[in-house]
Amino acid sequence: MSDYIEQDGSGATVGSVAKRSFTFAEPDREMTLESGAALGPITLAYETCGTLNADKSNAVLILHALTGDAHVAGYHRPEDPKPGWWDSMVGPGKGIDTDRYFVICSNVLGSCVGTTGPSSINPATDRPYGGDFPVITITDIVRAQKQLVDHLGIEKLLCVVGGSVGGMQVLEWCARYPDMMVSAIPLATTTRHSAQAIAFNEVARQAIMTDSNWNSGDYYASDNPDMGLAVARMIGHITYLSDEAMGVKFGRKLQDRSALSFEFGGDFQVESYLRYQGKKFVERFDANSFLYITKAADYFDLARDYGAGSLKRAIARFKARFLVVSYTSDWLYPTYQSKEMVKAMKQNNLDVSFCEIKAKWGHDAFLLPGTRLDSLISGFLTGVGDDL
Repeated sequence: MSDYIEQDGSGATVGSVAKRSFTFAEPDREMTLESGAALGPITLAYETCGTLNADKSNAVLILHALTGDAHVAGYHRPEDPKPGWWDSMVGPGKGIDTDRYFVICSNVLGSCVGTTGPSSINPATDRPYGGDFPVITITDIVRAQKQLVDHLGIEKLLCVVGGSVGGMQVLEWCARYPDMMVSAIPLATTTRHSAQAIAFNEVARQAIMTDSNWNSGDYYASDNPDMGLAVARMIGHITYLSDEAMGVKFGRKLQDRSALSFEFGGDFQVESYLRYQGKKFVERFDANSFLYITKAADYFDLARDYGAGSLKRAIARFKARFLVVSYTSDWLYPTYQSKEMVKAMKQNNLDVSFCEIKAKWGHDAFLLPGTRLDSLISGFLTGVGDDL
C-alpha cells in the first residue's frame, strides 16, 4: 500500500475508534503454523466500526494490504492528522456503510502494528523474536483471523473485502472456510504471484538483508537496517504506481534546481519523492515484518494449495457470491490475472460479477477516494443483503 494515496477524511466519518487486541494460543495451546512450527501466545490488534446486529449477520471483514494495519477508518484522537487508511470507503453512507454493517479489520500476523510479529517479545527468551520468528503464510494469517472472528461470536461473514495482499486473504478465507462466506470482494489481486512479482519482492528483501545493520534479523538492541528498508520501500513503491501516474505527477521535473547538478544527490522530483517515501516508511514499519509478509505473499498459490495445481479445482471449494475488481493500469496484478480467477469461478457456476475500472493510478487505485468503486461495493453489498 502506498503513501501516495492521500485520504482527506472528507464526508461522514465513523468518528472515534478504539484500538483493541485479542490474545490466543496460550502456553500448551500454541498455534501450529503451515511450516510445522508452533507459535504462541499470539496477539491480534483489531478495530471495529458500526454495530453488530442481533443475529450477527451484518459483519464485514476488511483485510489490509502488505504494510497496512487495523486502523481502517475514523480517528483514534481528535488531533490525528489523518483518518484510517480506507476512510473514504468505510463510514456512514459510504461504500461500506457503517450504519448498516459491522466492520472488522485486524492487523495481520507477522506485522508490527500491534499484532505478534518478529519485533514482538519471544516468551522463551524475553527478547524480540527477530530472525527466530517462524516463516508464516497467508494460510497462517487467515487462521489467526478466524480465531478473532470466533472470539467475536460471528458464525458467518456477510462479506470479506481486501485489495492486493488483502485480496489473497479474501481468496484464502473463501477456500478454507467456504461455509462461513456469504460474499467476497477481492480487489486488485491475484491467485498467485508471477515470477516478476516474486522478483521485485526478492530484490526488496535483499536490500534489507544486505544492510550491514540487519544482523540476521537481530537488530532491535542496536541500529535498525533503515537504509535497506528505505530502498525496499522505494522498490515496492514503484510497482504500486503506473507509468502514466508517475508521468503526470513528476515527469522529468527537477527538484529545487533549474539545471542538472552533475552529482548523485538527486536531480529529479521523482528521486526526491522516492527518498521521502523510504524515509517515512522506516519511521512506521519493521524491516523483519516486511521480509516475512512479502515471503508469505510469494508463497501464496491457490491452485497449488487447494487444487493440486488446478485453479478450477481449487475454486470448486468456494460458495460465496463474488465481486472481482481490477484496474487498467495495474501492472503488478494485471487484469488478466483477475480474469483467470473469474473464468474459474464461472466454470464452477459461482455467482460472480467482474469489473475492470479504467484508472491511471496503477495498483494502488483501489485506495483512491472515488465514486466508481464506492458505488460498485455499495450496490453489491445491498444486493447480497437483500437476497438473504
